[in-house]
Amino acid sequence: MVPYKHHAGTAASLSSERDLWSHLALKITTTEHGVEHKRVLFSLAMLSVAACSGSPQDTAAERVNAIAIDFVDGYYAQFPEEVYEVGYPEKSSDRFGDHSAENLAIWDTRVDTWLTALDNVDVAQLADTPEQITYVFARERLQSIVDRRVCRAELWNISPTWTGWQYMFASTLAVQPVGSDTDRQAALRRVADISRYLQTETGNLRRGMETGYTAAQSNVDAVADKISALIDTPTEDSPIFSPAARSYDAAFIAAYRDVLESQVIPALTAYRDFLTNDYKGRDAIGVGANPNGEACYAASTRYWSSLSMEPLAVHRTGLSQMARIQSEMLVIAKNSFGTDDVKGLLAELRTNPEYTFEGEMDMLEYVTAAVERGRNAVPGWFGNVPDAEMIIRASPPFDKDSGGGFYAAGSADGSRPASYQVGTYNPQGISKAGQESTAFHESYPGHHLQGSVALSNTNLHPILRFMYVSGSAEGWALYTERLADEMGLYSSNVARLGMLSNEAYRAARLVVDPGMHVMGWTREAAIEYMFEHTAEGRPGIESEIDRYAAVPGQATSYLLGSLEIQRLRRHAEDALGEHFDIRGFHDRILANGGVTLPMLGTSIDRWITEVQEENN
Repeated sequence: MVPYKHHAGTAASLSSERDLWSHLALKITTTEHGVEHKRVLFSLAMLSVAACSGSPQDTAAERVNAIAIDFVDGYYAQFPEEVYEVGYPEKSSDRFGDHSAENLAIWDTRVDTWLTALDNVDVAQLADTPEQITYVFARERLQSIVDRRVCRAELWNISPTWTGWQYMFASTLAVQPVGSDTDRQAALRRVADISRYLQTETGNLRRGMETGYTAAQSNVDAVADKISALIDTPTEDSPIFSPAARSYDAAFIAAYRDVLESQVIPALTAYRDFLTNDYKGRDAIGVGANPNGEACYAASTRYWSSLSMEPLAVHRTGLSQMARIQSEMLVIAKNSFGTDDVKGLLAELRTNPEYTFEGEMDMLEYVTAAVERGRNAVPGWFGNVPDAEMIIRASPPFDKDSGGGFYAAGSADGSRPASYQVGTYNPQGISKAGQESTAFHESYPGHHLQGSVALSNTNLHPILRFMYVSGSAEGWALYTERLADEMGLYSSNVARLGMLSNEAYRAARLVVDPGMHVMGWTREAAIEYMFEHTAEGRPGIESEIDRYAAVPGQATSYLLGSLEIQRLRRHAEDALGEHFDIRGFHDRILANGGVTLPMLGTSIDRWITEVQEENN
């Protein structure tokens, strides 16, 4: 392990949440969503409080479990288009979410109600119980949802990346069940619901323009192009047609085709035309140009990373980490490539056909080989390695230019495998340098192993199996890119340089994300910074910058989380000396799912104490 200096701002935030862990109490402050709550909402809230509070004889643990299951059920009922990513068992597969102002007001009331119910729990009774973890995690997630209301994200959600409805629809329909008549009827109702959903989105965006909440125009243009590609895709090749393409029922296929062609395509066209002809996005790339933009960015960074850091502290951490990574890249450049010109070498890796792919199949075979090496090696570094299938596939045609890789968990019962989707657009322009590192990040020992451990642990509360914090989830996956080097998984020094380039990519995110959102950086300035410091090509970088614009703060969670996990490992190694067990450390990090980074710190401290007591 290379020793990393941890930023003081992170340490302060860890201390504050460990106080929450210790005292299990935190005063709730909530903000209004901006929509007047009707009397009916108050009535719903009171009914829900009563339901969550339980009967007087219920124990604190029973009430916490009930509140948490109500929350996780309610969340995926409110946002069913997010189910595909985590494998949550769907209760209603015949619709997409209702994000109208009226329904979001009801949702806000439910969130406030769950927080109130948790505050009414006698937390002293939770000491040293599994429900203590459930309580802290549920409360942190609920509070972060409340805090992020300041963003009014529903009024400007035009996203060319995975948070965009077009991506979620394609991913959801790709796993839509069609095995029974009931399943097929649900699929027909869900695809028909796209028209209603897009009308709601359009209404929200119109309200956003009226109140000053808009998306960056570069993202508006990117999404309009993606929708045009969807519209122009032949029916049989459309990702929206997936349920019919996987069925042998002729009547269902014909009915589905009719809905897609007569209802969905016109709805897509109307939405695209609205973006092209009526919508006016903001010129500034960052959310700081929206009302309360700086508060939105702070809340978003906290939501994604679980850490409280000032934007300038995040930015400075990125600059210092970039300097460290560049020095490591220089060592490989000198020793393996005979040059001290790192920038020139990165340009060579981007453009020389020796270091790029011949075609899509060449790229998929390269990625698959890396995944297999990771899968075969993990038992030596982990005690708990579930047998969970994962398939590798290229991104659908309309989304190939999104680049990178996206992981989606399989179903909890194992009936549907997990998937690793690879962006294969223009493979002749994609460097091999970073692809192995990304493969380990998404599969073994990264997301797939992490997600499989949580999904296979039926003793965990569902909120811990199916919800996660990006700081620990993405932080873990980035940590494993370095771990893969320890495990001897990289096939060449080109791939090892790619590992460092990918880490530089995450350091660049710490620089450009606050730079764009609150420090006044332009889109072009952000692109140029990343181009100068990584091996990525310009098209991929442009796509990444648009992603950061759409999801403020999320890009910071990777390196912040990885740095914290590395700090925890060094802490455990120092404390345990010869008794440190890497398999035990990794198993403990993954044991409770994607909890907050402060919760990981508490868990590792307890593990250290347990190991010390065993060896005394």
